[in-house]
Amino acid sequence: MTTRLVVPRPYRLDVHPIGPGEQGLAEDARAGLSASPKSLPPKHFYDERGSDLFERITRLPEYYQSRSELSILTRIADGLVARHGVSELVELGSGASRKTRALLDAMRDARSLGRYVPFDVCPEAILAAAGRLAEAYPGLDVHGVAGDFDRHLPGVPERGRSGRRLIAFLGGTIGNLEPDARTPFLESVAELMEPGDLLLVGTDLAGDPGRIQPAYDDAEGVTAEFNLNVLRVLNRELDADFELDAFAHVALYDPGPPWIEMRLRSLADQVVRIGALDMDVEFAEGEEMRTEISCKFTRPAVDDAGLVLEEWHEDARGWFAVSLARRP
Repeated sequence: MTTRLVVPRPYRLDVHPIGPGEQGLAEDARAGLSASPKSLPPKHFYDERGSDLFERITRLPEYYQSRSELSILTRIADGLVARHGVSELVELGSGASRKTRALLDAMRDARSLGRYVPFDVCPEAILAAAGRLAEAYPGLDVHGVAGDFDRHLPGVPERGRSGRRLIAFLGGTIGNLEPDARTPFLESVAELMEPGDLLLVGTDLAGDPGRIQPAYDDAEGVTAEFNLNVLRVLNRELDADFELDAFAHVALYDPGPPWIEMRLRSLADQVVRIGALDMDVEFAEGEEMRTEISCKFTRPAVDDAGLVLEEWHEDARGWFAVSLARRP
């Protein structure tokens, strides 16, 4: 069931239920905490607090990804919008919609600014961003969708009648998908596209582990706090009793895939009760639970992900890439 929040025009928000009573968190927790090794999908980081923490991460000196991607978008946005006649922007994993402004500025300057559709797991983040954007871009139609990529992409509204739709999947978020899940996900995104529509994807590029790993283990400890936030979500939503001080943040670079793995390491033998699932979960001292992967790419790996590339743009240092693709 979809809930439409009544908010001041000119924006609106469709909320798809993703709470503990819905298929999602409870199902993921039961499956992931029963597995060996244990794991949880990263989408459950992003309640309101987790979304705020991630925005702090993107401003940290170690987190080069956001700055690198923004430099590319600032450079290419005007030409991209002009060449392809973009009038509608759909952003998957929109968060605070900060980098989106480069694209919206280009659409405004080209007099093609029509509709912006932010899609994110956190409705509060969408509403906060929508308010700022509606003020910054008078007349912009903002239609937010709060939901889960795995189940609610069909809830994205149909494309407007004029111009082309650009779907943006930025921030290297595609790297959070397991390799065998990328093509099915991109196929589901393609269902939102009509002929002429385009997909813009940001990818973190493989390279020096000394550059990459600190982006997931910053000196200030914000990423550690973000990682532990998933335990707060389980405590609140599933009546669990995780003690956050009993777990430590771990970020490891694996050159094989290559990717970063974020984990939570149990600091003692312990048993955690998940009340809503009537489930007890045992952790051994030193046992690690995976909470996120972040794959790093080369251009051939992006080609292999199922995208039909039209354009490829890297930042000046070759640390990050933004690719423009069409429907397969």
